[in-house]
Formats: sequence, structure tokens, C-alpha cells
Amino acid sequence: MTTSTLSLGIDIGGTFTDIVVFHHASGRVVSHKELTTPEAPNRGVIAGLRHLFARESLQPADVGRVIHATTLFTNALIERKGAVTGLITTAGFRDTLEMAREHKYELYDLKIELPRPLVPRRLRMEVSERIGADGEIEIALDEKAVLRAAGVLVDAGVSSVAIVFLHAYANRAHEERARALIAEAYPQLFVSISSEVSPQIREYERTVTTVANAYVKPLADGYLDLAAREIDEFGIQAPLFMMLSNGGLTHIAEAKRVPIQLLESGPAAGALAGAFFGEGASIPDVLAFDMGGTTAKLAIVDEAKPLIAHQFEACREKRLTEGSGLPISISTIELIEIGAGGGSIARLDSLGLLKVGPDSAASTPGPACYGRGGTQPTVTDANLVLGYLDPAGFAGGTMQLDVEKAKAAITPLAAEAGITVPEFAWGIYSVVNENMAAAARVHVAERGHVANRFALLLTGGGGPLHGLEVARRLGTPRAICPPSAGVASALGLLMAPARVDRVATFPRRFSQMDWAELEAVYAALEADAQAVVQETLPGATLRIERSADLRFVGQGFEVVTPLVAGPYTEGASASIVTAFHAAYRNTFGQVPPKGEIEVVNVRVAVSATAQSAPLDASATAQGRAKAMTARGVWVGARGRYEEVPVYERDGLEAGTRVDGPALVQEASTTLVLPVGASLVVDGSGSLIVELPPAGIQPAAAMATEALASAA
Repeated sequence: MTTSTLSLGIDIGGTFTDIVVFHHASGRVVSHKELTTPEAPNRGVIAGLRHLFARESLQPADVGRVIHATTLFTNALIERKGAVTGLITTAGFRDTLEMAREHKYELYDLKIELPRPLVPRRLRMEVSERIGADGEIEIALDEKAVLRAAGVLVDAGVSSVAIVFLHAYANRAHEERARALIAEAYPQLFVSISSEVSPQIREYERTVTTVANAYVKPLADGYLDLAAREIDEFGIQAPLFMMLSNGGLTHIAEAKRVPIQLLESGPAAGALAGAFFGEGASIPDVLAFDMGGTTAKLAIVDEAKPLIAHQFEACREKRLTEGSGLPISISTIELIEIGAGGGSIARLDSLGLLKVGPDSAASTPGPACYGRGGTQPTVTDANLVLGYLDPAGFAGGTMQLDVEKAKAAITPLAAEAGITVPEFAWGIYSVVNENMAAAARVHVAERGHVANRFALLLTGGGGPLHGLEVARRLGTPRAICPPSAGVASALGLLMAPARVDRVATFPRRFSQMDWAELEAVYAALEADAQAVVQETLPGATLRIERSADLRFVGQGFEVVTPLVAGPYTEGASASIVTAFHAAYRNTFGQVPPKGEIEVVNVRVAVSATAQSAPLDASATAQGRAKAMTARGVWVGARGRYEEVPVYERDGLEAGTRVDGPALVQEASTTLVLPVGASLVVDGSGSLIVELPPAGIQPAAAMATEALASAA
């Protein structure tokens, strides 16, 4: 191979680290799954690189770019394992994190658990300063107080500081001066300022976002430096890019500056893969369902585009309850995460009911069948007992699964429930599927959609294993299983454009709008975003999208509205009003007959295509001689083991039809095709599955599920 003929994608998940290499000339993709090493994630990455490059006879020097996503920073937030962080804020606003919005997400719960602040009260300091909402300085910054506060925090062991001053989005002078003072006096401290991390109104959300950025910043700084160094030492001299939550990628310096942008990087890549494969199968409306070893994710892809949100909740106390988490104000592909994966642990609660997750065995010790010390029954153990997994072929044959250890883990609970081990395993399978379907049902409905309009696109190691049962429960009539489904999120990294989002608060009523001033704000945001994208991809053709958070005067919240391209003059008013009315109607169903419109925030997204050659999905599943075996598999619809055909994915040529029950297995995952379903291999290499019409569930399956639920 000649120089720079490969692209490399690395996605660190909670259980597995997925590594894919894309050949520019042929469009072919090769991949490997390596167990994640949570105590030192870089170890798993390098081990996986060594294995894949040796197996495929690849040369590190041929890699032209590396794109990376990781759950490291999300896990640090969830597990509260970030840096010891302090907060310096305007006098009188020390308790913003505690007071939040004085909202109870469950009004009548007397024992409600609210999300805990990342910074305890003893590490929150106040200083005298005041900037008005118009950006005018009302009280000068007390510089001595800033240094005193920083000194107290350093003595308390703080390594990272968030600075959040009132109305800093309108004038960042005080925050920038405070940062400069601290940098000079305490250069070892990491400092995050709100006017850089989240320059927009709403004090609580801005404070939470800036504190969260400070909380993960030392971790991100150290990890990204280490990752870049070890990849270089492996022999890869290519630039390292990081995947952002918004579905774009950026260079290391930008990622280190505001690492909070990386929180949802892995799931975002999965949504991009969902859009790509759905469009390749001529099905542009899909629910991208990605189930890994620790969590499952679902994103809505409408007309081949994932939905973008500008705020999401992290660390929810109750996973399906809005308002129970920490609001993070960043641009992100809109999705829902569910505590359900291959490592999810099954148990019987105090009422004797079967529960699965959200606790996970993760990669250490892992499911019992991994033979790494795990003893609790997990979803992977259940799948192995049911016959859905090949013990010798798991993760491309790099791991040998132990069926007896899986049975031993399930046996005590099955005995307590008074049913057989396979019946209990089917109960685990059914309950986790219902957990995921219930969460997906709520997510889709809350966004104004009905599930049966979409096809369910199955990715991740567990997506094809569970997805068709989830689709049945959702009522989606069709599913898509793309080539290399088990490593699709890592594939999504290779499809990502470079992208930068910028936002600024610009409160103006249309009747008082200075259009030249509005255009100047947009132009400044675009120039800033363009500089970052051009540094990431020099010479690339840029795409610029403008939007604004608009509302009727008197309303408390806004509708994010896509706008026409600039420059803006007074003549642009009519088109902006039309766009807002369309977005408002789409959100609420109708538009008030009259009312003045006002701007709250203006937004810019600048992107550029990063892929130098088209990814040929069919190249990952080129037909060979058809291979088929059979093994004993639990057929849920009939409540018994049966010998069912097992097809090798690489042996299925375009046009091949398979009827259920059957299994289709490949290196990174297995598709479980139930009774009544059928699939056809399309020209892009995807398996298009048609599910039977929703109706009465077979009696045997109903009886088994009822027994498991009552266990």
C-alpha cells in the first residue's frame, strides 16, 4: 500500500473497544473488538490495534487519519470520578447549583432524589462583581477576592475551577480577567469560563455546563495527550481527530479546550452510521438502535438526518424521567440512552419480580460466561444459554464463552423462581427487550412521531441479537441489519464531517431589530467556527447553517428554527417569520393568530466533509460460497429448543432470502430471526427484515413471558 491509504476509527465503549480500518481504494472495512480496559483505556486500544494490524497485515505508516470516540468522560460524570472541582461565582449566586429551577420532576414523591451538584458547597466561592443583562459593568471585579478564592480552593485540593459570573454571556471581560489572574498565580489549575463553554442565558444551565466541563477537563487533557502519544509510538503519524456529540469531528486542541462537547461522541457516531445505512437501503426514516455491552441507544433519523438538540440531561436519577438529571447545554445528536446491554445484571426484587439492569458487569469482571471472575447472571449469559451466541466464535473468535458458567450463574435465580434455566434465560431476554422498547416508545412519542413510520436499524454487538424482538414490541414493521453491524459506531466515525457549533445570546424583538447588528453577530460566530474547521480540514469546502432560538414575546422557552443563509437585512424578516411559524407548528400543532416574535439565541453550524473516499458498505459483505450449519436454539414463540439454521453473514449473496427461525452470524454480532419474520439481502449488503403484522402473541411465548415476569 502507498502512504495514507487507510483511515482508522476507534470507539471505546463500556465493555468493548471497537477498531475499524477503512481502505480508501477499495472501500473495504476490516474490524476488531477488544475488551475495554477501564482502569487504563489506552491499553485496550493499543492491544486492539496490534491484533487487527497483525491479522490484516496492515502498516501503521499507511494510516492518513485517526478518528476517536470514547465514553470515558460520560462515565466520569455518571460515576462521579472527575477532578476535584471548585466554582467561583458572583456574590449571591453560590447556591445556584442547589436551587436549580426549584422544580420537582415527581411532584408527589416525598423521598425524591434530586441530581447532586458536581461541586459541594464548601468548594463554591463568591466574589464581588456585577455585569448587567445589557453587558454594562455595574460593579467592578474584585481582583483580590478572585485570588483569595482561588487560594482557598487550591488549599482544599481543587485541581480544576469553573468561573461563572452573572450575565457573562453579554460581556466576558470579568471572566477573562479572573482566568488570567488565576493562571498567573496558580498555573497548575485548569480553568473553565462560562462565556467560552456556554455563552447563553439561563444561569442554572450555564453553571451546570461549565462546572461539568471543569469536572472532566483534567481527565480529558491527560487522556488525549496520552492517546496521541501512544498512537504515535505505535507508528501512526496521522493527525488524531475527536468525535463530538453533535455528530462532527474536531482537532485535539479544540477537544481539550471544551471537552464537555465529547460526552455523547460514541452514540453520535452510531446515529451517523444509522443514517448512512438507512439511506443506502433506500429507507431514509429509521430508528437507529445501538445496543452494546453496557447501554443501549436510540436516535431518530428523519429523512436521512439525525435530529440535533442543543441540551440534554446527564446523570439522570431516574433514567426515563425528564428533569431528574443535570442539564448540559451543548449541541448533540438527540438520542436516548438506556441502562441495558450485554453486561446488564438480572435479579429478583423484593416482590419476586425479574429485573434486568441498569447495573452492569461491564468488561471487568464481565458476564459469568467470560470466565473473568463474574458470577452474576447477565443478558449475555442468557443469550448464550438460549443458543443465540456461538461459544467459539464470539468477538470474531478472540474469546471463548463458557456455557456451563452461564448456566451456573442463572441456576440459583431460576430455582428461586421455580422455573427451568432456559425459561429464566428467556425471561431475562424478554424483560431487557421490554425495557428498551418502553424507553424507545416514550422517546419517539415525545418527539411527535409514531414508531411504525420508521424501520429499526440494528447496530452494536447486541442490536441484532435483541432488535427484532424490540421492533415487534414497538410495532415497527421492518428492520435493517447493516454490514459489520457490531462495529457500526466505529464505522460512523469514518463518515463524520468536521463540524463546529457556536451560539450567542442576542435578545431582540423583531420590532426593535438592528439587522446590521444581527448580521454582525452571525458573521463573528461564523468566522470563529470556520477557523476551527479549517484547522481541522485545511482547504475543505465549508457548509454554513444558521438558526435561531425564537419565541413569541411573553413565552418562557424557545423553538430552535433553521434559517435561510445570510447576509440579513430588513428584507429577511418575512422569511424568518415564515420559518419560525413552520417550526412552531411542527412542535405544537398550531400557531397563535398574532404575537410579536423575539430572538433569544443565534446559532451557527459550520461543517466540511472529511471522508476522502466513499465508504462502500457492500464491500464489507461480499458474497462467497453459501455456508450454513444448525444448532439448538430456544425458539421463544414455541417455548422450546429447536435445531435452526445458522447462516454465515459473508456467505449470503445479494437477493438471498431467509425465513425464521434462523440465526445469521458474523464476527461482531448475530442476528436472531424469529418465527414469522423473513429477510432479504439487498445490494448494499444490508439485511432487510420484514416482521409479521402485530397481533396476538403466540400462546407459548405469552405463557413463558408471564411465568418469567411472575418469577
